[in-house]
Amino acid sequence: MPLPDPLDAPPADGRAGFVALIGAPNAGKSTLINQLVGTKVSIVTHKVQTTRAIIRGISMHGKSQIVFVDTPGIFKPKRRLDRAMVDTAWGGARDADLIALLIDARKGIDEEVEAIAERLSKLTTPRVLILNKIDLVKREKLLDLAQKANALLAFDETFMLSALNGDGAENTLDYFARSVPEGPWLFPEDQPSDLPLRVLAAEITREKLFERLHQELPYISTVETERWESRKDGSARIEQTIYVERDSQKSIVLGKRGQTIKAISQAAREELSDIIEAPVHLFLFVKVRENWADDPERYREMGLEFPS
Repeated sequence: MPLPDPLDAPPADGRAGFVALIGAPNAGKSTLINQLVGTKVSIVTHKVQTTRAIIRGISMHGKSQIVFVDTPGIFKPKRRLDRAMVDTAWGGARDADLIALLIDARKGIDEEVEAIAERLSKLTTPRVLILNKIDLVKREKLLDLAQKANALLAFDETFMLSALNGDGAENTLDYFARSVPEGPWLFPEDQPSDLPLRVLAAEITREKLFERLHQELPYISTVETERWESRKDGSARIEQTIYVERDSQKSIVLGKRGQTIKAISQAAREELSDIIEAPVHLFLFVKVRENWADDPERYREMGLEFPS
């Protein structure tokens, strides 16, 4: 059997760096990072605060490797998990080479955006403004919003795009590609994310869980991949556990005669099969784990610091 062709060596004049996407919940950060990377690396739901840990999506653009950091939405934390998510978001911003503030153009500048801008003003990292969802807003409002945002906080550049359909994304990529520092690439050229497959699998099931039970289930519920077995026929057997905090939530996830969890499993299995390009046998279990949001081990598993 012939050996695969070796990967091309990174160019001597290449660039590589980190761009942190920050913003209020549901500004469209996860949708945008998937659009810029060109494949799914972060889950997207209508439920606020879906992204918990830092997820890195890697985009190759010309001779540049841009590592996008999808951070949890920044909001006023009320619980320990909330504080951990917000701390993680700001940690991702501080460590980045550039910061991109994403604003939902339909919502405009509200108290959450103002609070983020105030804290951003204390950082010396280069920053850009991205107005998202331009396909849903009139041009006059966009220009007015861009002016108000730059009056609130000076940005190096302002971009207007639609994360959903990609309109304006190429110009944004061009800017990031020439703005990240010169240096060798940080990841293999064909690697779209630093997220392990078993973690991505758990995230996809969590996405389907929230899509199905948007109103009924608290966002604090979580999913863990307990077992991943590659079989001789090329398929994968995956066992996952959905953890909830109360018995009443377990009943909601299972649904009448198990119909709800069956639908969640089918949707997750189909998407996972597309991602790994092989048949998937997915087995879901639901367990009650009371007060898991106060367990430091759970935070480590999600890549979060346990707040004191």
